[in-house]
Amino acid sequence: MTRGLFVGRFQPFHLGHLHVVKKLLEDVDELIIAIGSAQYSHTFKDPFNAGERIWMIRSALNDDEVDPKRYYIVPVPDVNDNRIWVAHVASYTPPFQIVFSNNSLVKVLFEEAGYDVQPSPMYQRELYCATEIRKKIAAKEKWEHLVPDSVAKIIKEIGGDKRLRQIVKKDYDNDLANIDSNDTTQ
Repeated sequence: MTRGLFVGRFQPFHLGHLHVVKKLLEDVDELIIAIGSAQYSHTFKDPFNAGERIWMIRSALNDDEVDPKRYYIVPVPDVNDNRIWVAHVASYTPPFQIVFSNNSLVKVLFEEAGYDVQPSPMYQRELYCATEIRKKIAAKEKWEHLVPDSVAKIIKEIGGDKRLRQIVKKDYDNDLANIDSNDTTQ
């Protein structure tokens, strides 16, 4: 049995992620979907907590009839130490033989640890980008078509759209408060 690892933050899980997971499942018997930076939430970069991301991924895969026996969803908090990161990830997951990543640091770290690292397929990256989706949500632009229907429903159910707008407003207000009143370059 071949088991692969696919690491991402999934903030939020979008249609590009769904496509990649389905393509990776063509190459392995089981796939570990590792939710990186699992301890972070309520920031613009990481607005959703680990439980919300697990819920989004599971709902999207269920709706797309992906067999739940073929994947694991595992939250993995950061350790901020590249020397031990691979062992840290492995301590949170079932054993795996292949790592799928396009991140050069992830590739180097796992290869140095003896893993087979393969590129993960990209799917319309210019359209499906979590950063751009978060920007659209915060700006009240159309974003729902970029994520699976169940993910859009979850984001709205948890007030994730309002959360993002509040986070962006708070960050904007803080930036204004930090401007030196003597600064004439405003």
